[in-house]
Amino acid sequence: MPRMPELIVALDFPTAAEALRCVQAMPENLSFYKVGLELFTAEGPSFCRVLVDKGHRLFLDLKLHDIPNTVARAVRSAARLGVSFLTVHASGGREMLRAAAEAAAEAGGQGPKLLAVTVLTSLDAEALETIGIARSLSEQVVRLAELALESGVHGLVASVAEAAALRAEFGPDPILVTPGIRPAGSEAGDQKRTATPVDAIRAGADYLVVGRPITAAPDPGLAATSLYTEIRRALALPAQPL
Repeated sequence: MPRMPELIVALDFPTAAEALRCVQAMPENLSFYKVGLELFTAEGPSFCRVLVDKGHRLFLDLKLHDIPNTVARAVRSAARLGVSFLTVHASGGREMLRAAAEAAAEAGGQGPKLLAVTVLTSLDAEALETIGIARSLSEQVVRLAELALESGVHGLVASVAEAAALRAEFGPDPILVTPGIRPAGSEAGDQKRTATPVDAIRAGADYLVVGRPITAAPDPGLAATSLYTEIRRALALPAQPL
């Protein structure tokens, strides 16, 4: 039976006050939150410190993509904030990925786990073609994942549609984080490659990132609890071929 994946709530809010209201509404067993570009740009590192000081784990989703030295310095800054996960773009190349991994390692066991973003869940095959990528979407994801893992990155961010292939290709060791998770029956929003918790569990995901289905719900705490119930029920289902 697959192990229980952990839920990460995406705090996609424009202000710290709104984000903290959401955090306060969450059930006690939920303590992992994602801060992305919108909230980080609005509130900066100070909000990250507030979350960490409250005992929460922080997934800082900045998708770093710059020259190696700049990215390495950003990783060191994130380590000082106490973040648990930090994203980099796999398409930044081997030298950048290695510089990021080396910077994270400097912090020892307390340093952030680096996650490489392969192909954004808002992109599909047609979108890849428009930016000059001739590989299929799945081939591009696997190629970028291989590059990132060879460079010392700890894990991968990929849609559930590619997660099973990544598990088959790279085994159980890489951390596998799947965004675009939607409870059964909900709308996809602006993401092209979404999936339910059942799909993600069967594909081998370790962490499920959920945003609007929880944060935009009339009762975010109840929505999070309902999602946990859906996950637990999924774990009791018999295995299905992928």
